[in-house]
Amino acid sequence: MAEFASVCRRKHILTDDALDRWIMFLSTCPSLPVDDVYVRAGVELARRFRINYFDAALLAAAERLGAPVFYTEDLNHNQVYGSVRAVNPFL
Repeated sequence: MAEFASVCRRKHILTDDALDRWIMFLSTCPSLPVDDVYVRAGVELARRFRINYFDAALLAAAERLGAPVFYTEDLNHNQVYGSVRAVNPFL
């Protein structure tokens, strides 16, 4: 949610009201606290795939939650990172 809110505000993608509604919706979805397991998994994925830690940390969270797909414009479209496939929703 933090990454989503950051990108939406930085790129002026949504109005404040729309962003608030999206955050309320996203808060109903499964999520993880940032803990040592999550951080270590992110660091490992960053090293393994030579990618930015923050992207790797989000992939680690998706993997830990059992998500098969991670939607992002920052990683290689259709590449599998661990057990998660990155998909660029803007292509």
